[in-house]
Amino acid sequence: MKKPIDAEARRAVKPVICYPVDALPQPDMTAYEGFRAQAKKIDEVVVPPRDAATFNVPAGGFFRITSVEGPQVGDLNLWHADDLTERFYSGKTRALHGTHVTTGQRLWSSFPALRPMATIVQDTLDWYGKDEFGGSVHDVIGTRCDPYTHNLLSGGHYHHCCHSNLTRALADATGLPLHEAETHVHDVLNVFMCTGFTRDTGQYFMKASPVRPGDFLEFFAEVPLLGALSTCPGGDCSAEHSSDQAACYPLLVEVFETPQGVLAAWNEPPANGYDRSHGR
Repeated sequence: MKKPIDAEARRAVKPVICYPVDALPQPDMTAYEGFRAQAKKIDEVVVPPRDAATFNVPAGGFFRITSVEGPQVGDLNLWHADDLTERFYSGKTRALHGTHVTTGQRLWSSFPALRPMATIVQDTLDWYGKDEFGGSVHDVIGTRCDPYTHNLLSGGHYHHCCHSNLTRALADATGLPLHEAETHVHDVLNVFMCTGFTRDTGQYFMKASPVRPGDFLEFFAEVPLLGALSTCPGGDCSAEHSSDQAACYPLLVEVFETPQGVLAAWNEPPANGYDRSHGR
């Protein structure tokens, strides 16, 4: 089709940020630092390679995901511990904060609550920034590797994709049948994963994660959380995911509780204030 005369003028129009975040309530990082100084470790879970595990975090507590043996990425799901229908909303988190998240940014929950679920308080990979390929770390653009796409593209039935790992873990934690647990598994935060979009075709890409043993990502729990973390079968995602050949390593999840007396002046963020009348 012939290019219109004003094609270049149309392309030169400057972009507008869809959701300016100046009015967003900002986390009180100084207060969180004080809470963290007095928080006590109450649990830890080692997530085996090519598998997933769940954990619980009290509101006002913290959880930390750490690389312990080798470069490994993880797929994170979060639910309100008392209501599985309120879950991490990666799309809205992406719209508010961008394609990748780091210290001071929040993971937001699904409608109708739409409130902060967790705030990132420490990120040992925040130095990475954006590389020459447009790649960055901790993305909210990838959905999770899953057996359906694997079947579509490669055939066969691979059962240790992150989607299946998370489904099994949630079923075990809740007692739900697999097919019911699967409906609650959702798009993830790709912890430690280095990703972006190619400039020529706009395709989602991954590259070797810069994570090394000792690196961690730590969160403050804004509400009581049930979390599930899958150690991706792609290892550091330097070559492929959904693979039995990639080198894979465990990830450590540690949970910390803040004493109630320390939290006296802090309150959980309320559910979104929209009246839900939808114009009727």
